[in-house]
Amino acid sequence: MKYIAAFFKTLFIVAFAASTMPAKGSDAFNLEEIAPGVFVHQGRIAEMSRANQGDIANIGFVVGEEAVAMVDSGGSVPVGEAALAALRQVTDKPVRYLINTHMHPDHVFGNQVFKEAGATVVGHRRLPAALGARADFYKTSIGNQIGPELAGAVDITLPDETVADEMRIDLGGRELVIKAWQTAHTDNDVTVFDPATKTLFAGDLVFMEHLPVIDGSITGWLDQTAELEAIPAERVVPGHGPVSAPWPEAIEPQTTYLETLAADLRAAIADGVPLADAVETAGQSESGKWQLFDFYNGRNATAAFAELEWE
Repeated sequence: MKYIAAFFKTLFIVAFAASTMPAKGSDAFNLEEIAPGVFVHQGRIAEMSRANQGDIANIGFVVGEEAVAMVDSGGSVPVGEAALAALRQVTDKPVRYLINTHMHPDHVFGNQVFKEAGATVVGHRRLPAALGARADFYKTSIGNQIGPELAGAVDITLPDETVADEMRIDLGGRELVIKAWQTAHTDNDVTVFDPATKTLFAGDLVFMEHLPVIDGSITGWLDQTAELEAIPAERVVPGHGPVSAPWPEAIEPQTTYLETLAADLRAAIADGVPLADAVETAGQSESGKWQLFDFYNGRNATAAFAELEWE
């Protein structure tokens, strides 16, 4: 990609024992420096499973002169432990913050690892209620995916501080901007922007390769896309997909998918097509462009139909 030439790209590989290392086809935890002091681990594009131990989301950290901020913690305690160990290969500075981009287990099930390491956990003002309400359900449902032992080891860790609009945190000579969004992917999404390198951690407000997942509002997501695009970043770390991509071009395929799904559903609703039939056809023109399309498109269509029929 065009911006790579501007940075010396470093790949850190940290080896772990198979019992504690997320399975990714090898015993290595990938960590890439995508900009000076900005490191990202790429999760697999897959459903959470025993094989991958929940390692399916992109997570990373930013290193300042005095401290470090982690962005998301992974989908299990072993993923969080592997991420912290990889971080320690880079720096011994304290992990002052862990920022949760939203409530989904693949992004927060490693929280306790960083809390125990001394981090202050930060999230959207709605995150405590959303995560707290779903905690038991998440542990049960995710236990069916990654196994009851891994799920049982998770201590649901809620934020210590919350963001209603915007928060700035100082890592020593490096300030990060945490922004809370209205309902979109979920009702508790935040982004993290590093002005020093113009890097945006978008969480699941941006999906690449992996089909976007609606657990909030399709109209809210689309309505806020222009504001999201206006963030003066040069690169984005999506919640799922490559470790980084040029911004704002990276969001265009997602916008096309969401607009297509909404248009198809609005047409079906106008024609009196019932939900069961509409979800079978809505968004299908996008099917060859995304991984996990068959797994999520029907769910997206069902959620969006229920929202759009009341417009």
